[in-house]
Amino acid sequence: MQSRERMFHAVSFELIAMAFIVPISAIVMKQNSADMLLVSFALSVFAVLWNYVYNLWFDRLFGAERLARTLFIRGVHVCGFEGGMLIITIPSVSWYLGLTLVDTLMLEAGLLAFLFIYTFIFNWLYDVYQPYQKWFANLAH
Repeated sequence: MQSRERMFHAVSFELIAMAFIVPISAIVMKQNSADMLLVSFALSVFAVLWNYVYNLWFDRLFGAERLARTLFIRGVHVCGFEGGMLIITIPSVSWYLGLTLVDTLMLEAGLLAFLFIYTFIFNWLYDVYQPYQKWFANLAH
């Protein structure tokens, strides 16, 4: 995957995820939607950067032929990505929203459950439909 495509992959992943996460998390956590949007945006910016770095590393470790990846390797991919995100984000989200670490952990657990499934499905669909995305990208040039 080239750098431009990696950025398209990461940004599209985040935008679609935010469309689900912001309204649901604001309702469930009884937080202001604007605060949840800001937190979601900040986490998304971090996630885009983390996604880029993590996937470069993952492709080097497991090879760039993504369609050949087994179910197990895709599970390892999701767990590593989301685990790294949790370690970094729990303290900062807790501080900003004024939540206890336990409340933040519960919020992040819900997000992790959603993102675990979403990441798996998004990446699988992205890999399956990648030839179409390259065709659309060529139209933009």
